Amino acid sequence: MAQTSGTASFNLDLTELVEDAFERCGLQSRSGYDLRTARRSINLMTIEWANRGINLWTIEECVIPLVTGQAFYNVPTDTIDILDLVTRTSNTSTSNQADINLSRISESTYSTIPNKLTTGRPIQVWFNRQTGNANLTTITLGTTCTSTDTTITLSTTQNLRSSGYIQIDNEIIGYANINGNQIVNCYRGQNGTTATAHTAGATVTQQYLPNLTVWPCPDSGGGPYTLVYWRMRRIQDAGNGVNIADIPFRFINCFVAGLAYFVSVKKPEVPPERVLFLKQDYEDQFNLAAQEDRETAPIRWVPRNIFYSR
Repeated sequence: MAQTSGTASFNLDLTELVEDAFERCGLQSRSGYDLRTARRSINLMTIEWANRGINLWTIEECVIPLVTGQAFYNVPTDTIDILDLVTRTSNTSTSNQADINLSRISESTYSTIPNKLTTGRPIQVWFNRQTGNANLTTITLGTTCTSTDTTITLSTTQNLRSSGYIQIDNEIIGYANINGNQIVNCYRGQNGTTATAHTAGATVTQQYLPNLTVWPCPDSGGGPYTLVYWRMRRIQDAGNGVNIADIPFRFINCFVAGLAYFVSVKKPEVPPERVLFLKQDYEDQFNLAAQEDRETAPIRWVPRNIFYSR
């Protein structure tokens, strides 16, 4: 009697995915250029998937210890969006923990807060969605600074944002304000770097790191506070040809269907009617995968009743 394989680990590496996509176009992948152009299409396609909505396998829980008086904190540069946030207070001696929901607000709402230096337990947060890129400036360090200085003098602060991040040598520094040619209320050693001393004349690079700004600023009386958040990250890049795709098995067919369509629009030898067929097949496969890639927990809606008396 024939037996089943006993395994459920089917997957394809990048080269096999590309070959199958080319075959759906009625073509064969024969050259290194075919693989390179397919890799470009894969990276563009996964960006499109992020724009279409939440991909559950890219959701990660992250933790940031909040610092007394520090309002903003950088998050990983591959962060697409923040889904949920809580402020966690805990007493390590008794193992007590309390998670209190943080309300996410917009830039316009944060800008209207009269006193942004108010301290307390954070209850609101603004997610500043930056590119994660860096910009080389003509600014240099004006005077030598130590590893603990929180006020740093630059040659000029022209064209610097009023608050944000800069990089000097190998250290990324966050700053909350600008005063003349100085950045003040600096947070040293950000984004996994180490606070070090720097000599005058060192080059300053402006960093566009995505970051979270909390309000009120954490105080010392009610903490320690920890910011716990769930983020949606980017899908990992296509790789060099021997990697497997950063997708769950349920998206493999959608992945190949989408790549076939992306390749077909770049190949003039693919008939237009086949391109249209591949596009429709891609949409069908994506809808099937997206419908499965969802939360299946029950949800209960409770109407809110408001009573007025005279």
